[in-house]
Amino acid sequence: MQESERVAWGRAVADDGRAQSQAQSQAAAGTRTWPVGGARPAGSGFWPRSEFAVPARLREWAMAEVGAGRLLPWFAVAFGTGIVLYFTAEREPAAWAVSALAVAGAIPVVLLRRRPVAFVVALGFFAVFAGLAVATLKTALIAHPVLRYPASHAWIRGFVELREESQRTDRFILRVTSIYGSRIWGKPRRVRLSVRRGMAPPAGAFVALKAQLDPPLQRLEPGSYDFARDLYFQRIGASGFVRGPIKIIAPPVAAGLRLRANSFIQGLRDAIDRRIRSVVAGDTGAISSMLITGKRDAIDPYLYNAMFVSGIGHVLSISGYHMAVVAGVVFFVLRAILALIPGLADRVPIKKWAAFAALLVTAFYLVLSGAEVATQRSFIMIAVVLVGVLLDRPTLTLRTVTIAAFIVLFFAPQAVVHPSFQMSFAATLALIATYAHGVPRARAAADSSLGARAALWGVNEIVSLVLASLVAGLATTPYAAYHFHRVAPYGVLANLLAMPVVSAWVMPMGLLGIIAMPFGFDAECWRQMGHGIDWMNAVARWVSGLPGAFGRVTAFGTGPLLLATAGLLVIGLLKTPLRWSGAVLALLAIVWAARTPLPDVLVAADGRAFAVRGPSGRLSFHHVGGDTFAIREWLAADADGRDVRDGTLGAGIACDPSACIGKLADGRLVAYALAPDAFEEDCRRAVLVVTPREAPPSCAATVIGRKFWRTHGATALRRDADGFAIQSARPANYDRPWAPAPHLRPRVHPSPRDATPRSQDIQASD
Repeated sequence: MQESERVAWGRAVADDGRAQSQAQSQAAAGTRTWPVGGARPAGSGFWPRSEFAVPARLREWAMAEVGAGRLLPWFAVAFGTGIVLYFTAEREPAAWAVSALAVAGAIPVVLLRRRPVAFVVALGFFAVFAGLAVATLKTALIAHPVLRYPASHAWIRGFVELREESQRTDRFILRVTSIYGSRIWGKPRRVRLSVRRGMAPPAGAFVALKAQLDPPLQRLEPGSYDFARDLYFQRIGASGFVRGPIKIIAPPVAAGLRLRANSFIQGLRDAIDRRIRSVVAGDTGAISSMLITGKRDAIDPYLYNAMFVSGIGHVLSISGYHMAVVAGVVFFVLRAILALIPGLADRVPIKKWAAFAALLVTAFYLVLSGAEVATQRSFIMIAVVLVGVLLDRPTLTLRTVTIAAFIVLFFAPQAVVHPSFQMSFAATLALIATYAHGVPRARAAADSSLGARAALWGVNEIVSLVLASLVAGLATTPYAAYHFHRVAPYGVLANLLAMPVVSAWVMPMGLLGIIAMPFGFDAECWRQMGHGIDWMNAVARWVSGLPGAFGRVTAFGTGPLLLATAGLLVIGLLKTPLRWSGAVLALLAIVWAARTPLPDVLVAADGRAFAVRGPSGRLSFHHVGGDTFAIREWLAADADGRDVRDGTLGAGIACDPSACIGKLADGRLVAYALAPDAFEEDCRRAVLVVTPREAPPSCAATVIGRKFWRTHGATALRRDADGFAIQSARPANYDRPWAPAPHLRPRVHPSPRDATPRSQDIQASD
């Protein structure tokens, strides 16, 4: 605790003591003064009567926690809680109902404004209701059709809005103007399509193509990440891949202003990308372009894994760190340059000029990097800080983070369930709370030499960097473990070695390269940037090769994550010793997560893959087809380091043309029946039958058949005394806009006009 904070704390305690003395004297007269106006009977105070009173020290701490401005962050927490409640609903709430609930929740806030305890409670409930209403209205505003069933032949015309480069293929988002084909019930307005590398059409082009479309990918196992929800809030109703050539044709209507702007920005990104790669080749060039333009290109798989194993994989995705570095470099460099001009600092507010310039540059960086949702959230947080500088307000405080959280959650309530939002705000909250309580710094004596002062400054900076890496790493560990099933044991070491180079050399050289590019002097900047990235890559490879570098974590439910979040909030938002009660919550979350039982059987949402946990304790897999994405995710959730190409994945499962048999840990059999003639024996011998068909009603075993997994999606089963405890990715009666309740397939009548496009739909322009 710093000296100023000690003084403030002493004054607060003294004021509280005087207030208690005044309250006692007024209690004799039958009245007491309330924090929010008015006089109330002595027995109706904030605290219980004396026979139920809490110890004096706890009362002092609690009074400090509910002081002026201390409850504002908790209001944001309550607002986010309402949004979380929205995403846990099985059916879509009615917009009129949640709006009426929010309005009704505001009434007690007004009526109880003179009753402190009741007012705070009413305000908390109002915040929850408001969060629920905002999330519901946001979904209603972006409502759009979602493809229900796979369509193997779809003829589509539309504008290319965005082109992306991924590790294996290129992808582009198409704004659909017309779509034809069978089994297309609910025509999507935007689709995301994959093509071979280098074959994606340019942004802004109007194209005609043939594609195979699939509904948005559902959860791969119960409790896993909801890809369909993510795509829905990006307003994408289907995904798939192109079949055949892509024809650029004349658009029936002129492209809008937004589409033309996207085309211009995409062209600018492509030009910068080509320039960087012409100077710096290989993985170094790909990462250099990634940090500037946000274009994710293929890098060596070993290096890619090493970055995440070592704990510095966050560098590969433009986020709050990159935004903060760009804003900080521009702010401090420009302010230093302006300060060198004689007399300028005395006449004009150079600090505000630097903040405004940093805001403009950061906004340009947002647009240049593709303006993805995670980047937008980071920009909002940085913008709040810079606007605070312009308004002469404190920059990085709990109030600033609270305002940023409100803005993000109001305009993008879906962010609350996204890992990037959770990790960025967790790290920021932890860092602010740590620095608010003071960071130990050694001080040099007045007569110390210049060398001693420099050495001491270096030691202090290293200590601050280690502490920041440790605190941020601990704060984000629950979310990394929940979403990605891994932790980075050596993350502090990797960040300590790599991040100073990235912050002080790589990113400034990248900014300088952008500035120098129009003048033709940017080549050396990219080379120097590449040298820094080579150092970062070397650190990632070295750290990932250390013993125990890959910290794998088995999957656990949302309960431990919410409990860990509550612990982090208590530690970060409270300022008295009461905050250490959050450590107890975090410890309970760790125990809860560690005791989460593992499933004995997993079945994919399409029934084409299943896994059985055998006597060895590891899963044995069987799948039909070439898609191994679900198996890769199952391995990660099981903390299993085997690769999907490992030949031992199928060990323990024996197959013949009719069925496959796997053995559980207790010796019981699980069957995967492929042919009708397999049911007679499998239903008699096995305790569980998984099949892409429909089993006969007389089957004595537990059956996971086609009708079940089409209705419930991916399924996890755990053996218990009564048979199997079944958990599905889609609970009964689940019906949300991104995962509509299954219905009977629409009857498709043969009609050439429904499945075949007209000649003008596929005619290429000259």
